[in-house]
Amino acid sequence: MTEYKGTKGGKVQNYDTDPGTPYVGQVWYNQNLGDLRVRSTTLTSAWATGGSLNTARDRLGGAGTQTAALAFGGNTPPAVALTESYNGSAWTEVADLNTARDSLGGVGATNTAALGFGGRVPTSSPDNSALTELWNGSAWTEVADLNTARRLMGPFGTSTSAISATGGPPVIGNVESWNGSSWTEVANTNLARNQLGAAGADNTSGLIFGGTQTNSADTEVWNGSAWFEVNDMNTARDNLTGTGIQTAALVIGGRLGPGGSPGVRVANTESWNGSIWVEVADLNVARQDLRASSLSSTAALAFGGDTPTITGATEEWNANFGYGVWVTGGSLNTARGALAGAGASNTSALAFGGVEPSPAVTGNTELYNGTAWAEVNNMVVGRNRLSGCGTVTSALAIGGSPANTPTRVDSVESWNGTSWSEVNNLNSIKRFVGAAGNNTAALAFGGESPTPATTDTESWNGSNWTEVANLNTGRLILAGCGVQPSALAVGGQSAPGTALTNVESWNGSSWTEVNDLNTARAGLGASASDNTSALAFGGTTGTATELWNGTSWTNQNSMATSTSRFAAAGISTSALAAGGDTAKTNTEEWIGDGIITETVD
Repeated sequence: MTEYKGTKGGKVQNYDTDPGTPYVGQVWYNQNLGDLRVRSTTLTSAWATGGSLNTARDRLGGAGTQTAALAFGGNTPPAVALTESYNGSAWTEVADLNTARDSLGGVGATNTAALGFGGRVPTSSPDNSALTELWNGSAWTEVADLNTARRLMGPFGTSTSAISATGGPPVIGNVESWNGSSWTEVANTNLARNQLGAAGADNTSGLIFGGTQTNSADTEVWNGSAWFEVNDMNTARDNLTGTGIQTAALVIGGRLGPGGSPGVRVANTESWNGSIWVEVADLNVARQDLRASSLSSTAALAFGGDTPTITGATEEWNANFGYGVWVTGGSLNTARGALAGAGASNTSALAFGGVEPSPAVTGNTELYNGTAWAEVNNMVVGRNRLSGCGTVTSALAIGGSPANTPTRVDSVESWNGTSWSEVNNLNSIKRFVGAAGNNTAALAFGGESPTPATTDTESWNGSNWTEVANLNTGRLILAGCGVQPSALAVGGQSAPGTALTNVESWNGSSWTEVNDLNTARAGLGASASDNTSALAFGGTTGTATELWNGTSWTNQNSMATSTSRFAAAGISTSALAAGGDTAKTNTEEWIGDGIITETVD
């Protein structure tokens, strides 16, 4: 093919259409469009669901990073001494504080070295505390007390270099500095307050913001000797939390202050760039009295709080990422498992059928717009353990069980964007099949019919099903993705409890075995526009996510919640998982590598 020289000396190739999987920075000439084009990366920021605390609580202490955090103390109610450690996916209970308390301060750069101080000890009178405890990764040790007992303060720093700013009640402007062995009183803040947020790397550099008193949007910077007022937050609030350092911080959640609707919990997140606050993506769960961990504004963790129900919910913040993150989407209106999905992206999807908690088999259909699910016209025949493929305007519902029993059907329904209609049946009764395509050209393969793990493959031409070349490996509860002439059959099981890694590629006439998944699983989801680029996710063996480049599978960031037999939709860079297992409303959106192609002037 013809080659051109790029502006940076690289080769620019000539293509009839855009390449399916260009790399970031690749430049090419599209002959049909007559354009020189380049792939670039779209950066975004979002909160993703993490593993919940084992014990729900608010007004707790926190320390660490997004992947190595510590949560301690707090109110359940009552006040507790419980400590939990986070490994990037799940919380584990570790050694308790020596004294149960809530509303305490917490600092630390990891989950192996932290400091907890002050707080409220309900069993004491007065209940404000000066207690300080040091965490060494395995146990808490009492060390030198604060000079002034307090709670609801603004803490920042590490276990060896920290600040405890203001607090109460009564509300004070008092500030103390920790040097690794003792607390020393330093300059007061300009505004006395409590229930504030804070961020900072050590006792010489930090930031406090929000809280009670006359202006709860107020922000002050600490330079190691004095406090200076700087630009206010966009949303005034108290009972908030913060993370980061003096020049790059986050303010997260809280309760509206003056000028808002007092008492209303918020999901608002703002990012500090050293001079101003900028509003960024909201928390998925609005709450107050939560805590956050990290000395970074680009990768952080928020956990616990009051929604107003006390929660253990954990969320992970990822800023300026270009690829590979699952984020929480709007919940289904109807909780269900063993359902099916169709759609072209994480902003345009259908979820249909399944079994509800009752348990009752349903024909309920919902449409997703990237934010929320809306109920639309139901299927003609409710069923679970069915399969789906297509788009929000051109989908098929294939096979399944019309009751919560081992029965199977051969019936197929077609979705036209508005309603379902029955079309010609499969050649054999089936459930748990794989599917690819749309309502004018599709493929159904594998499944249970009544053979436990069949190799049968049928092709749909918009009117009839025709038996075509079989799979090489019989399987059921597999994933299918792609289009009729270019599809993948992914995973599944050959027998109960025997999950497969096998993957096969369809070329329009036959199946070919290709490289296996890294993780064996059944009940998974897969999304793709063809057999050269795909995503496989979830299933019976957990939250693993893998990306297919036409040759091999590579592990990606995992889903937040383990689920199987859910509705899957999308392509390799923009996918969605909804519902699943016995009955869930959860929705997760995959933000892939943000591929965009731009015309080069």
